[in-house]
Amino acid sequence: MSRLEIYRKQAKQLVRWHREGNRSVGGRIRHLARYAQVTDREALALDFPLHEAQEIVALEAGYGSWAALRAAADHDQLPPGTAVRSLRLARAIPVVFVADVKASAAFYRDSLGFRIDFLHGNPPFYGSVSRDGACVHLKFVHEPVFTVGPRDRNGLIMVFVEVDNVKALFAEYLAAGVTFTQRLQKEAWGGHDFIVPDPDGNMICFAGRSAIGFSVRPPRIDATSTSARRRRGPASPDKPPGAAV
Repeated sequence: MSRLEIYRKQAKQLVRWHREGNRSVGGRIRHLARYAQVTDREALALDFPLHEAQEIVALEAGYGSWAALRAAADHDQLPPGTAVRSLRLARAIPVVFVADVKASAAFYRDSLGFRIDFLHGNPPFYGSVSRDGACVHLKFVHEPVFTVGPRDRNGLIMVFVEVDNVKALFAEYLAAGVTFTQRLQKEAWGGHDFIVPDPDGNMICFAGRSAIGFSVRPPRIDATSTSARRRRGPASPDKPPGAAV
């Protein structure tokens, strides 16, 4: 299949997504200057013919118009397809459910020192924040996905971040007035960690590397309270920290 045919299929798919009411197309429609200020709802209400989808695909491919993209194809100047790489898992990114993506992203930026990578949608319904090698995605939901009692809330770790100097990070957050549900403490497995709640009550655990040199593991993601886990005592010697018992 030629590269031009691939672009044609992408444009047709974009039209189909718009017809199906997929809000993700709103951000792509805003690539057109005449629609730069429309909301996602307004974008889905537009008449969206194929030639506009082709214009968007051309802009995303680095051309000023569909005609310019076709001219490049006629002269065999389209970029080659991406070579198939060997299979390798890159990284896993936690997706946190929030009631307000914009407000949650601002919390990560202003309180925890993260960078806002992107906010998708107008108003945003999906976003990404990151700091150094840590990345968290934020997804809008109309109501809480989990229902847990106050006693169990602290045990529901939604994001686990490994930190090279967790004591310095704790000091940074302490000076910034960040709220903690667990202050910095040493755990039975040899490392230190602390827990911060986000505006929606999602627990974010920041943990350092253990004294014996292996990467720490988070507790099981369940609704068991921190106090209950402590009553059970440390993991048995033949099981790694965080393993099911």
